[in-house]
Amino acid sequence: MNVKGKHYKALWVDEKNHSVMIINQQKLPFEFKIETILSYTELVNAIKDMRLRGAPLIGVSGAFAIWLASHEAKKSKQPEAFLKQACQDIVSARPTAVNLNFAASLVYHSIDLLKEVNQWADMALEAAVKFYDNEIVNLKKIGEYGVELIKSISEKKKKGVVNILTHCNAGWLACGDYGTATSPIFLAHQMGIKLHVWIDETRPRLQGAKLTAWEMHNEGIPFTVIADNTGGYLMQEGMVDMIITGADRVALNGDVANKVGTYLKALAAWDNNIPFYVAIPSSTIDFNLAEGVHHIPIEVRNNSEIQILDGTDEKGNVKNFKIMPDGYPSANYAFDITTSRFITGLITEKGMIRANKNEILKYFPEHERK
Repeated sequence: MNVKGKHYKALWVDEKNHSVMIINQQKLPFEFKIETILSYTELVNAIKDMRLRGAPLIGVSGAFAIWLASHEAKKSKQPEAFLKQACQDIVSARPTAVNLNFAASLVYHSIDLLKEVNQWADMALEAAVKFYDNEIVNLKKIGEYGVELIKSISEKKKKGVVNILTHCNAGWLACGDYGTATSPIFLAHQMGIKLHVWIDETRPRLQGAKLTAWEMHNEGIPFTVIADNTGGYLMQEGMVDMIITGADRVALNGDVANKVGTYLKALAAWDNNIPFYVAIPSSTIDFNLAEGVHHIPIEVRNNSEIQILDGTDEKGNVKNFKIMPDGYPSANYAFDITTSRFITGLITEKGMIRANKNEILKYFPEHERK
């Protein structure tokens, strides 16, 4: 999407120099910094420390990490063992998002290990680029299906402002381009539909306040950043027309794992009869997992993310600030699971579908077990 009039993707490759370029999301919104990644371990570390994040983009990163590893395998005495270990390292970088395993495994298995090691990188690159391009096509389709939901609300409100609440960042930074939850929002804005986006700050890492707000600002879309616990009040007061979030993994029964706090928004939406949509490409669906609650692994991250915030001082310098004394116990569960019965629909590249097994397999029959 656009940054100061220039179109960017969240990740791209430099084939000549065998490198991957990323936007360092840790630096935003105070600094726009592009980093060069030269090895698969560097890319794994970027995934782990969240210089890049978002389930679809993590998947894309895994795909290109295999490409980097296939170059590095040329220098190994045991290239096949090296590449196998690299794949294991990559898919274990973060446990909750299923896209990572899906994309890395896809590219790994595209490599014909019986051919010369010097040919591996070309095969990996072809598969990774094809996957990335297809994901972007799917993200655009999500926008095209999702915008119909926004248009419907706009018409009911006689072209009045459609108020959308979103949680965490499911924008182009999290996906490569367009985004999931933001894809319909961007398209609606381009169509001239009046919008306003309520953006949950999304503690503890503030992806909403830092990243989603930055995206909306760059696209000129009206928005307001709110504290995470504000949404329920806004819904009671009729100030929210719909909710759209992304997801990190969707089980076959429609249960959704997303940034912690999503479940509470879904409960409030249910109580106030507000539609709650989850926008995902099919790479986010775990077709091998029957249900999500108690079964999707929930990442527990470092407590420092809760204890320390970054921001700017009065001189504009970015600094870290402790918000509690040393020694206070804290826990940092990164995701929660929203049960399917609270979800109005899944917005996918195949259309808006109900969050249940029969509906998911109806639209993706190739995954039905015989």
